[in-house]
Amino acid sequence: MTADASLPVLLIVEDDEGLQRQLKWAYDGYQVVIAGDRASAIDLMRLHEPAVVTLDLGLPPDPDGTSEGFATLTEILAIKPDTKVIVASGHGARESALKAIALGAYDFYRKPVDIDELGLIVARAFHLHGIEAENRRLESATGEGSTVLGSIISAAPEMLKVARTIERVATADVSVMLLGASGTGKELLARAVHEKSRRAKGQFVAINCAAIPENLLEAELFGYERGAFTGAVKTTPGKIELAQGGTLFLDEVGDIPLPLQVKLLRFLQERVIERIGGRAPISVDTRIVCATHQDLDAMTADGRFREDLYYRLAEIVVKIPSLAERPGDAVLLARHFAHRFAREMNPRVTGLAPDALAAIDAYAWPGNVRELENRLKRAVIMADGKTVSAADLDLPGTTPDEPQLINLRAAREIADRRAIHQALIRTENNISGAAKLLGISRPTLYDLLKQYQLGT
Repeated sequence: MTADASLPVLLIVEDDEGLQRQLKWAYDGYQVVIAGDRASAIDLMRLHEPAVVTLDLGLPPDPDGTSEGFATLTEILAIKPDTKVIVASGHGARESALKAIALGAYDFYRKPVDIDELGLIVARAFHLHGIEAENRRLESATGEGSTVLGSIISAAPEMLKVARTIERVATADVSVMLLGASGTGKELLARAVHEKSRRAKGQFVAINCAAIPENLLEAELFGYERGAFTGAVKTTPGKIELAQGGTLFLDEVGDIPLPLQVKLLRFLQERVIERIGGRAPISVDTRIVCATHQDLDAMTADGRFREDLYYRLAEIVVKIPSLAERPGDAVLLARHFAHRFAREMNPRVTGLAPDALAAIDAYAWPGNVRELENRLKRAVIMADGKTVSAADLDLPGTTPDEPQLINLRAAREIADRRAIHQALIRTENNISGAAKLLGISRPTLYDLLKQYQLGT
């Protein structure tokens, strides 16, 4: 069996060969690597830098004690302090647990091993590691611009309005529907709803309903009992159950097939599920946030999406503007991505050249923020000079469609506001630089700022 390099790496440190085999085949959602002693564990740690490690304290040459296990724990955390190490032992459980946590272990598990229970601990550890890594990335980001909701970068009124809406609805325990094109940041906003809610201490569990085959989606959502179907070798909780006390994010909810929509509706009405192959009802308290780029109104009208389910899911609807509808934000985000990718991939790059800024500002970005991020990553990697140029971006020469306005004064005011806003962003709020870019004097720019009540 060839390891899938795209899967997160789980390092299992265990000297019992029978348990090694059992654990290796229990975790099909991870790339599992196994070590039987401290030396091989440290070698694999340096090679793979896994986010999560399960560690048996009873390792050779001290299989009946804990000294070698604790030494391994100390070395692992010295190499990668953010690693989530789950320690397992049958030796003096309470004392070992206290010492392991004191040394920096994430969790302690007493032998004998229950595969399902340990699997939940491992899943939680990966989830927490991912959240912490994202927080560190955002905290260390040096890209200019305003951040809203802690992670969304924007200075556009359209996006700030969305942020205020999210902040208000987050505290109300209602279902939220996020509508927007692909790449507009729907999952980031869903996380913001969770993190600002009273459920923030619970798990945020996401599932992309369009990425999972129809015949597997029910098992992913509702879970299954051992023996429920061929290949069901263990009882597995579904995403709904894993989101107990937290938030379940259903991305591309419009792709849920009609038969499964009925079962989802029943859960939303009764807050009870049954795993596939199970008969015992399981109560689940979770909040639903969903997202789609599809027109659900049209889908309900022609019978492709249940109307009663739609109203259950869409107690609050938030429409997310495209990047083209957020004037100036493309430049803000481009600076952020350029700094980030330069730091990670090409330290020679110090920023964006003026022609790159102009090209970014003029382009329509049909793929939204995701397209911008991917384009900047490629440009930073390929850049030969100290700044990313328009040639490095290799953008098609298209511009957004302008609204057709009849009133000349209104058209002029909209054009003035947009030009001033974009000039201030491109010059980082430098009045002299913005005035020069606009081709007007500083006093004229100050007059326009006052006339249009634009702050800097």
